[in-house]
Order: sequence, then C-alpha cells, then structure tokens
Amino acid sequence: MKIPVLDFYKWQVTVCVFLSIYSWLCHSVSGQIHYSIAEEMRKDSVIANIADDLGLDINQLSSRKLRIVSRSAEKYFYINIDNGNLYINGRIDREILCGTEASCFLTFDAMVENPLTVFRVKIEIQDINDNSPSFYHDIMTIQILESASIGTKYVLKNAEDPDIGINSIQSYKLSENEYFTLREKIGSDGSKSPELVLQQAVDRETQKTHELILTALDGGNPMKTGTAQIRIIVKDSNDNFPVFTQEIYKVSVKENLPINTTIIRVNATDKDEGIHSQITYSFTKTSANVHHSGVFRIHPTNGTIDINKVLDFEHMAKYELSVQAMDGGGLIAHSKVLVEVIDDNDNAPEISITSLSSPIPEDSQPGTVIALIEVHDQDSGVNGEVDCQIIEFVPFNLMVLSDTYYRITTSTTLDREKVQGYNITILATDRGSPPLIRRKTITLDISDINDNPPRFIKSSYITYIPENNLPGASIYNIQAVDPDVGDNAQIFYSVVFTDMENPLVSSYVSINVETGVLFAQRSFDYEQHKEFVILIRAQDNGSPSLSSNTTLVIHIVDQNDNAPKILYPSLESSGQATFEIVPFIIEQGALITKVVAVDEDSGHNAWLSYHFIQVSEHHCFTINQLTGEIRTSRSFIEKDVLKHKVVVMVKDNGDPSLSATTTLSLIIADNFQQVLPKFSNKLPEEDAQSNLQLYLVIGVALISLLFVITVILVIISKCKEAKYLPTFDPLTSNLYHPVDARMFSQYTNGTLTLPYNVCVALDSTENDFAFLKPNQSNKVENLIDTDDSGLENESLKESLANNFLHEIPM
Repeated sequence: MKIPVLDFYKWQVTVCVFLSIYSWLCHSVSGQIHYSIAEEMRKDSVIANIADDLGLDINQLSSRKLRIVSRSAEKYFYINIDNGNLYINGRIDREILCGTEASCFLTFDAMVENPLTVFRVKIEIQDINDNSPSFYHDIMTIQILESASIGTKYVLKNAEDPDIGINSIQSYKLSENEYFTLREKIGSDGSKSPELVLQQAVDRETQKTHELILTALDGGNPMKTGTAQIRIIVKDSNDNFPVFTQEIYKVSVKENLPINTTIIRVNATDKDEGIHSQITYSFTKTSANVHHSGVFRIHPTNGTIDINKVLDFEHMAKYELSVQAMDGGGLIAHSKVLVEVIDDNDNAPEISITSLSSPIPEDSQPGTVIALIEVHDQDSGVNGEVDCQIIEFVPFNLMVLSDTYYRITTSTTLDREKVQGYNITILATDRGSPPLIRRKTITLDISDINDNPPRFIKSSYITYIPENNLPGASIYNIQAVDPDVGDNAQIFYSVVFTDMENPLVSSYVSINVETGVLFAQRSFDYEQHKEFVILIRAQDNGSPSLSSNTTLVIHIVDQNDNAPKILYPSLESSGQATFEIVPFIIEQGALITKVVAVDEDSGHNAWLSYHFIQVSEHHCFTINQLTGEIRTSRSFIEKDVLKHKVVVMVKDNGDPSLSATTTLSLIIADNFQQVLPKFSNKLPEEDAQSNLQLYLVIGVALISLLFVITVILVIISKCKEAKYLPTFDPLTSNLYHPVDARMFSQYTNGTLTLPYNVCVALDSTENDFAFLKPNQSNKVENLIDTDDSGLENESLKESLANNFLHEIPM
C-alpha cells in the first residue's frame, strides 16, 4: 500500500510540530536546554530560538559571540546570531549515530563571552521510518529430509531494520504454497524470528527443490518491506536439529584483555548419531558479524569464543554475535552471544587550550581571564570524570565553567620586573583506579609598562677635578638604571641648573644625553670656584615618562698655579726698596720687621717659607722660615756696616714650587738725622755705579771668551795645561760676589740684563749689592742715563728722601 506524497509531507510537518511542542514542554519542566527533533530533517530547518531559551538579548549575540563549542555537534547544528535560531546544518541519521539504542542524544555546549558563560544543550533525535527491512542474504537455502514429519519447523534468518520501535520489523509474510506455512517466534528480548513450518510431507522424487518468497514488514507509516528468496532442498533423512543449551548467551569482559583470551563457550547437542550428530560451530554471516569481523573467533568443534583483537570500549562497547551449530547432516541451529565490554581506565584526560591571551600587561587587574581550557576523557563513568588544578605556586586561579571547561584568571597584581613570565602547569586527574593524569604547560609572558622611574645608585655623588683641566675632556660618568624594558628603559640625561649662587655653572659643564658622560666646557679655576653642585636628571622614554634626580658635587682640586704675593713690604708705585731703621743699641734676637705674603692657592700649595737669598757679607740678621720675622742675630759693634740690603724670597710648597722676592734696606742708626747725610753723599755715586755696571758686563764677556778658548786648547793639546791664566780688570775687584753666567737672561743691543738689577756700592766700606725687582729696573736705568747736573741730583736726592721717609715703619 502506497501513501500519497502530499499526505506523507503533512505527516512529517505534524510530527515536527509535535516534537517542537514536546521539546518546549520538556525545557520548561526540566529547567535545562533540551530539544527533541526528528532525524533526516532538511538542512537549515529551524529547531528553536536558542537565544530566547537561554535568556539572551538578540541584539547582543554578535558582541557576546554566541557559538557552538563541540567536537562533533558543529557539523549537525549552527546558530544564526542575527535572530538567535538554532538550525540544522547537515544530515542527521539516527541509525548512524546511535544504532539500535532506545534513546539517541546529541549534546553540545553553547558559549557566550563578556561575561564568559557555557550552557549545556541536549538534543534528542527521534526515529522516523526511513529504512526498509532487509535480509543479509537475498537467497536462503534450507535442506530438509523427505522423512520430515508434518509440523517440522525450520528456523529462518531474520531480516534487519536499523529503525527502532514501531518503525522496526513487525511481521513476516510467506508467499502462497501448499507445503509450508510461516510462524513467527517471539524471543525473550522481544525480537521476532520467522520459522518455516512443514504443512505437507515432501517427496524428493516428486520435487527436489521448492522456491518461496519471504517478506518482512515494518510498522511505519508508510509501511516498508524487504524480501528474500527461500530455496528448499529436500534431502534424505536427518531428522534431528542441533539444539543450543541457551538461546542467548551473555558475557561481560574488560577491555584491553590479552589476545587469545577465552571469553565464553557455546554448546549445542544433536540427538542424531554418527555423522549427523557431529556439530560444527561458526559465526553466521550477518551485517553485525561482518562489522565486528576479526574481533572474535570461535573454535569449530568445542564452541569456545576467543578474543582475536584487543577490545576497546571507546571504539565499541557492545557486540552481538550470531552463532550457528550445524550437524553432519546439514541441520542448523542458531544462537546469539551478547558481549558487553567493561570500560577500563586506559585513557588519560586530554587538555586543550581553547583561547590564550599572551602576553598580558603587568598592570592587569586581579580576575583578568587569560585562558580557556577544555578537558576531555574518552573513558566513561567514573573513569571519565576529571579534576583539574594548577600545580605551581603562581598568581593564577583555575575556575570551573562546566564539566569540560575551565578558565584561568589572575589572582593578584603582576610585576614584570620581578617575574617576566610564568609557566602554568595544569594537572588533569581522572577518578579511575588507578587514576591517570595529564599535564599541560602554558607559557604566559608579561608585557612591560612604564611603572619604574630611572634609579641612581646614590642620591648624591662627589668627584674631584684638578683645576686648569683641558676644555672638552670628560670629567665624570654617571649612570642610572631602569628595570623596565624597551622604550620604557631608554634613559636620557640632562643637567638641571638650579645653583643661584653660581649662575655660570651651565658654561662650565655639559652632559651627553645618552651616555651620562659629563664634559668640561672650559677650564676650572680653583681660586674662582672651589666647587659646583649640579642637579642631574635621568628621564626614561616611556609614556608617560618618569624621571629621578641626583646631585653631583664637583670639588675643584687646587694646583700650584699662583706664585706667592708679598703684601709687606709693598713696593707699590715707587718701585724702590723699603728702608728699615735698626737702633744701634739693640738686643740679640730683637724683632726688626716682618715680611708678610699670601698665596691664592690652598693646602700644601699655600704653605709659605721665607729665605734670605741675597745678604751682605757681615750681615747680622736672621729670618724665620715659617713666619717671615727678621731678627738680629747678634749685637752691633762700631766696625759693623751701617747699611744692609737683603733680598727675601718667599716660596710656596707646590710642585713645582713658585716664589716671589722683595728687597729690604736695613739702616743701623739711632735716629733719622744720622742716616740722611750719609744717604745724601751716596747720591753723586749713582753715575759711578752705572759705569761700574758697564765694566762688569765687559768683564763677564771677557771671562766667557777666555773660558771658551781654554776649552778648545784643552781639547787640542789633550790634557796640556794652559800657560796663561786669564786676568781681570782691576775694576772687578770691587765686586764682593762673583757673578755666575747663569744669571744672565739676555744680551740685547750691547746691554746686559740680569734676573735682578745689581747696584754696586762704590764705597769701600759697603761692599754689597742691592737687588731691585724687575719693575724697578727702568727707573734705575733712567737715573743712570741722566747727566750729573746739580738740578737733577737735587731732584733725585729729594725723591729718595721722600721714599725713605714713606717706607719707615711706624
């Protein structure tokens, strides 16, 4: 009977509507997302509006990224984020998915973000009558004895229908004939098996074979059928069939049992004797046995069933084996062996990283999601239940989202300068016995932010720089460190000029902005600036940039670059020696005067000492090297020279040492009236002194010439002594001290210039020299160059008397 196509589609629509209403009712009652659909629905068919069922705003589906996360369900379903409907994505064949199971479900997770939430969706697949009954063999051959009695039953092979329930096989029908009828035997599991019943005795001589048609019918609407041909061969008498001790054998075995392990033994008996009672066991060639081909093997004579391949619960949990027993006469009996595989904890959990945010900024707030973890175990029951944890002591938490999903979040603030990255090891442990574990390590990098300013090692630095340094030379290298990286750690240096007392410090120093090396712009002068206080700033290149300051104190180290300055006696503008009147009657060691000098340098360079470098032959004075005090060394007597000229040298303690000189005229007299006449008598002698100086120059020149000639003669004669000795002009005998040639500094235009101008006393009673400072030489020469007119002599006497009175200490 054929059902019209239009009626069939109306029936499908009615079923779909009914199933949708049933799904809604189930969802509302159970409180979970549960749908029920029919198999073989068309692609893009609407199942339900999952957004409404989940309580989601349709306008936010795109931003929250509603999607299906499943290993297998994505090829069957999809979600339209524009309207929130759940659609069929591909063909759903219940028989392929679940076989003959009474219930068939597809389960997946629906995930949304912001916040991250996972929903479990369970869809039940309802069976429809989309498969016709079929026989594994189109032709079934049965051998019967002609002696078979009426009512003898012959078991036929079942037809198979992948559908379940009413859509599976409901009845069998045999084609019309006069010898055989059909009987349906209902087994303990509710299955129907066709049996051929002999209705009338057969005669091999009359008819050797009989051809019948067996039809299997299911209960679907429309009904579907399958047929097979039964070929009956009539043989001579073997009138007893083998009989199994059990119609159905059941056995439970653990997976991963060794190969060749015997799991069960089937047994059949035959009342016949001889060859007709010899039974041979074998697997019947059915679609199920072909699918499980090679997994098991049966011994043909004793009926033991052994494992031929390792059993894997995850691949197949149940086996249905069809076993036949055939006696020597060709009679066959059938039985079923149901093998249930018991799961063994042989699969470790699997960990996969669904999403990972790396690197993350170090300023991430606690609770920031860094990864989504999926955990799956192929085992079932307790063996498939998994617990996860983070095994290291790290600032992260592992939070459960569903049975299979976890998320990793930060538990505290992060600091890249302390830890630049983390290795997060996730340990997944199932609840089997013994438990199996799996580790997964996630490498998480921490990105830098500019949260650390440059840092100097010290808050202040001190350096010592000698004065008179070379301009442009480096004087100090100052460094700061920044624990950040990249641009955040790139440091630039600058000098902050804040010294208000020394506004010109910017003209003395500069700094390299990249290296922190300081350079001297000009030479330092200790006498002007003894130290510089410089504020140096280090600023990084981050955004926003951070900075820190330090202080550099530059102490200028003194060098001996200043000669001592004599404060007293002061020559001032007159340029003449200072006169000191010493009483004739004076005690030994009495203080006469004191030379006062200063040095602009400091330290050792400013330690001064005082020395006589030019004194009379019979001088009666001493000088204290530390204080510069001039005292008498003894009492005076009548024959002592009344006038003494001494040259005092003031020397510092530098290296090399620098010095200055001054000249003192010490007059021994009781009062000024005794000194003035004698002083006036000496004035006309100035011209003679000038002539004497000329003679002195000529004498020195002659001595030098004779010395050169003598050296030449000694070389020529080789150690021959000179016969003639040089003679001196009688004028030179008036000189008390011989003049060393090294004292001459230059000889220009016939005039000899000495380091100190020498004044020779023409009075035989005063054989001494008066050394004048260089700035007095021009005045003395002018006096020498003038004629001996009385007017000029009088003027000279008056000038000298005034200077003498001016220089007498009060």
